[in-house]
Amino acid sequence: MKRFNGQFTQQEALSPEAIEAAVTVLQHGRLHRYNTLGDELSETALLEVDYARYQEARYCLACASGGYALHIALVASGLKPGDVVLTNAFTLAPVPGAIRNAGGDPVFVEVTDDLVIDLDDLSRKARDTKARFLMLSHMRGHLVDMDALMALVDEHDLILIEDCAHTMGANWGGRKSGSFGKAACFSTQTYKHINSGEGGLLTTDDPELIAQAILLSGSYMLYERHEAAPGPEQFAELRYVTPNCSGRMDNLRAAILRPQLADLDRQVERWNERYRAVEKTLEACPGITVPMRPEKEFYVGSSIQFLLDDLDGEGTEKFLSECLRRGVELKWFGAAQPAGYTSRHDSWRYACAQSLPQTDAVLTRLCDMRIPLTFSVDDCRLIGELIAEARGAI
Repeated sequence: MKRFNGQFTQQEALSPEAIEAAVTVLQHGRLHRYNTLGDELSETALLEVDYARYQEARYCLACASGGYALHIALVASGLKPGDVVLTNAFTLAPVPGAIRNAGGDPVFVEVTDDLVIDLDDLSRKARDTKARFLMLSHMRGHLVDMDALMALVDEHDLILIEDCAHTMGANWGGRKSGSFGKAACFSTQTYKHINSGEGGLLTTDDPELIAQAILLSGSYMLYERHEAAPGPEQFAELRYVTPNCSGRMDNLRAAILRPQLADLDRQVERWNERYRAVEKTLEACPGITVPMRPEKEFYVGSSIQFLLDDLDGEGTEKFLSECLRRGVELKWFGAAQPAGYTSRHDSWRYACAQSLPQTDAVLTRLCDMRIPLTFSVDDCRLIGELIAEARGAI
């Protein structure tokens, strides 16, 4: 039996430029973002400028995590305790966690076989709940029809916060993911598109939102040391009524992110080459359906998802075992119990129990696989072949 021997959790080493930047910070010892000399701009402030430019946004805030960015984006957008926040039923736990942390009540919206939010169910639930907020999770890098989504946002007067943890570098019709809503949140956790171990970025064009977010992040009265931010007049009154909920990024993480950001577009090309190598084999495999990618979507293929046709939960478990025998590590979002980073809506018992039959049917058949850049294109072709072989064995 052929077998793959690579590691699905092994990331590429940081570049010499990133390592040099980290050593410079370690040598001068000024790790805290506000620990600067004279008119020096900290690495964190420079990262915010760099990322705002990359994202084509007016403002940016670097945070301790993507989940923290989601939390303060909601608070700074005016979320009040008990407010309903609509969000995809297929997402990762930090999304409903951020909603609950901000005081909101998550209401989950069904997802389609293409792993995007169901726009018909979204419209119904927006009308029935009279929700003010939509936290749209571009889960595992899949973009819904953003033109149709924005029409619904306008129709129901929703405040849109985009969770772009998996779509940094992606776009819809040439417009960057994260540029559609009132704010967007990105992750720099190890398995995302730039890697600081943990970290997050919040972007917006709204000066009041970013001012509140900066204060919430724990800027004390040092907000003037932010370059990708509005002027001090925006903070004049807010500084007295906005609590400090410390969640800053530090200079060490920012320093290693800046060289990675400069190289991101090249890395996206490498991910997509590997994604297509797996996708090509799976699309030809009987019993497997790969979600459709719309023509207007430019994605980042750092992971791949597919559905198993005509298999129940027991059959899916057998398939996963067959893949593992061949060295291919897949995750299953339909498992009854949370495992690792995978969980489903009924595991998040801090949210009200909700009936989501369409989503449940999708998750029962859904498999997920990381595509680290430590894999070669040939590795990815082999992995596709092994998955197809395991499907044929069920």
